[in-house]
Amino acid sequence: MFSVFHGEARACDGISRRELMRVGGLSMLGLGGLDLARLRARAAPGSPGARRRGHSCVFFYLFGGPSHIDLWDMKPAAPAEVRGEFTPTATRVPGINICEHLPNLGRHMDKVCLLRSMAHRMNVHGPATSEIFSGRPYHAPPTTDQASREDWPSLSSMVTRYGLGHRGLPPSVVLPWYVQFPGQSRRIAGQTGARMGERHNAFLINGDLGQADFRLEGLDPAEGVSLGRVQDRRRLLARFEGNLAAMPVTEPLDTSYRAVYDLLAHRAAEVFDLRREPAHVRERYGQTTVGQSLLMARRLVEAGVSLITVNWMDETKIDGANTCWDTHQDNFAKLKDLLCPIFDRAFPAFIDDLQQRGLLETTLVVAVGEFGRTPKLGEFTQSANTRKTGRDHWPYAFTALLAGGGVRGGQIYGATTSNGGFVSDRPVSPADLSATIMHHLGIDHTQIYEDEFQHLRNRLSEGSPVRDLG
Repeated sequence: MFSVFHGEARACDGISRRELMRVGGLSMLGLGGLDLARLRARAAPGSPGARRRGHSCVFFYLFGGPSHIDLWDMKPAAPAEVRGEFTPTATRVPGINICEHLPNLGRHMDKVCLLRSMAHRMNVHGPATSEIFSGRPYHAPPTTDQASREDWPSLSSMVTRYGLGHRGLPPSVVLPWYVQFPGQSRRIAGQTGARMGERHNAFLINGDLGQADFRLEGLDPAEGVSLGRVQDRRRLLARFEGNLAAMPVTEPLDTSYRAVYDLLAHRAAEVFDLRREPAHVRERYGQTTVGQSLLMARRLVEAGVSLITVNWMDETKIDGANTCWDTHQDNFAKLKDLLCPIFDRAFPAFIDDLQQRGLLETTLVVAVGEFGRTPKLGEFTQSANTRKTGRDHWPYAFTALLAGGGVRGGQIYGATTSNGGFVSDRPVSPADLSATIMHHLGIDHTQIYEDEFQHLRNRLSEGSPVRDLG
């Protein structure tokens, strides 16, 4: 965790850095179970005043690629092999129709913008995920879904580095997992600091938040260790650090401990504890991993976290052929019986909850997958798993759902062709979407960083904020 240039450094009294970390580190604070890697990003936000305080974004990632043409960009006049089995139904906003299996979303459409003109050219899950999260074209041929050090940094990592924390909390949080295909050894590309540096990874809340008794371990002092005792131990640790001041290290020893102490001092465990929510509120979101993850996101917005990335997780995450929103087979049954019910309960409840609490105006909500699905049923574009009952990957036109953050609800932004295959009006790229989010958070998307892989100078985003959404 802490690097030195020549072997294992030792203090003047013979205590090694490793021993010091064990004796004077997290165990001294009573937090031995907490993963330090989650806290390294708390070290130093990039630039003071980079964020307009109070502005947040919730990035709801619909992993797998939802079928835009079956859900929120339906084409009822198209041939049967294009329009599919579902019927469009009216919403609260005259003239806007969506899938019949999303009635709750329809009742809240006055708060939601359907941005139907998302597009890029990458049709493989991992590289497409990288493009959505980083806002940049994938750096290599799309031969793998797995992350590498050459990846462009994720939006969550950029906000970790250049955003501001609030009351001891990190600027950027990811939950409830880093998306990863079963059987692969590494997470899917584009979710970390990568070439910007893994130390800028966001704080990860990892686990099944859908469990009624879910609790994030490691944020409470050990039994019998009061906050006052933690303060005493911190002062003792500072004395040890004084002995190490002259040692050549690549990052300050105090970085992670300061982050731990900040979390303790500001009672972060209470923020992360869903059991503090009334039962009827938890029930409203649904006792699913998705529903409770969005409820956690609302709590983090209230606590002042800048960016909360919620990665979709359902029971099919272990299915290598039809993972989450990936519907190569039995597209309509999976949407109707599994995906739509979860989404239609949790997402409208989240939007409505934000509005009722006065948080929607300052919170930009973005729900999007890595791409859409083929306009024609059974059409092969990338995966041999695709059957006549399914739709393959399609990045050339898909939909993002936006709400809050100054975005005018009850509108359709952009348009696609008559078969939903291509953008015909006001195209928006992943780069534009990332620039829009950073603009909302008060982060200059044009600022330059030097990457740690090629030592090149790069802008955070090459896109332009979409400014006519209000």
